[in-house]
Amino acid sequence: MENKYLVIMAGGIGSRFWPYSRNSRPKQFLDILGTGRSLLQMTYDRFLPLIAKERIFIVTNGIYADQVKEQLPELSNDQILKEPLRRNTAPCIAYACYKIAQKDPEAVITVAPADHVIFNEDSFRSVINIGMQAAADKDKLITIGLKPNRPETGFGYIQYIHSDDDVKKVKTFTEKPERALAEKFLESGDFVWNSGIFVWSVAAIQEAFNQNLPEMAELFEEMEKDFYTETEESALQTTYAQCGNISIDYGVMEKADNVFVVLGEFGWSDLGSWNSLHELSDKEGENNVVQANALLYDTNNSILKGPKDKLIIAQGLEGYLVAECDNVLLICKKDQEAKFRDFVADVKDKKGAEFL
Repeated sequence: MENKYLVIMAGGIGSRFWPYSRNSRPKQFLDILGTGRSLLQMTYDRFLPLIAKERIFIVTNGIYADQVKEQLPELSNDQILKEPLRRNTAPCIAYACYKIAQKDPEAVITVAPADHVIFNEDSFRSVINIGMQAAADKDKLITIGLKPNRPETGFGYIQYIHSDDDVKKVKTFTEKPERALAEKFLESGDFVWNSGIFVWSVAAIQEAFNQNLPEMAELFEEMEKDFYTETEESALQTTYAQCGNISIDYGVMEKADNVFVVLGEFGWSDLGSWNSLHELSDKEGENNVVQANALLYDTNNSILKGPKDKLIIAQGLEGYLVAECDNVLLICKKDQEAKFRDFVADVKDKKGAEFL
């Protein structure tokens, strides 16, 4: 298929990975796993066997465009889409898909976040291939679903209709349920996690925007004359100023009646937090992840991250994060992910942006 495209969403600030992830250099640009490649570069590499590099687009906040160019120098300026404001995933996806549609109305587009980790990449590409083939008939919105292994409250859930087909009809979406409900979902066996990876034709996604977010669809239709021209940036400023802040899940996927899911098992993590990094990383004695010059005593199930020229000595920690990154030292329970938004908000209010 010569009409296969990829859109990588790389505009987030990664607040749950603060203070390692900073406003000036968020987690998608960091080599978090110590592979020598950033999360963005790993995502790009993962898709290259499937999709030609000239049909890969990165959507990011305008302030990160230079970092995208630095990490993926082979991309043209037209392939780096610079958002003027943060408006969640629906405008981000609309911008990319309408821009691609202007040049290729037959495009089949995969949309993926920049910060996911995939351990079985061959299996992952097989699942994406199934999705792309199914999306080619132009009337399906496809998401990739993952078998849950715990009652996770930070993910969306998809209930699907059981069938022998590789592509199954979606019955319901539930975004980030309470724990009791997540436990019921897990027990039922009818639900999978919503990975946030989507596949569709431009015809299908444009129709979905027309049906479910008509004001947004109209804004991006009006921009078609500006794509790939010197007026694109100023037109985009106007468009984004009028766009609502809404996710693709709430804005489109939960409302549409032509949503399907392809089930995948390929060793996935959204690497959304320090806790998920702990799960993925190699452990030292007592289940500790140590990315620092450290001596530990009576400490277990913890993460320590710090500069090599500073010695960290920790005693009596259970399930803690100790992270020294630039001008911030953070010590907290590693699984209290909800607290990170409070930390970041309070630092902004009381201490200043230089610490973010």
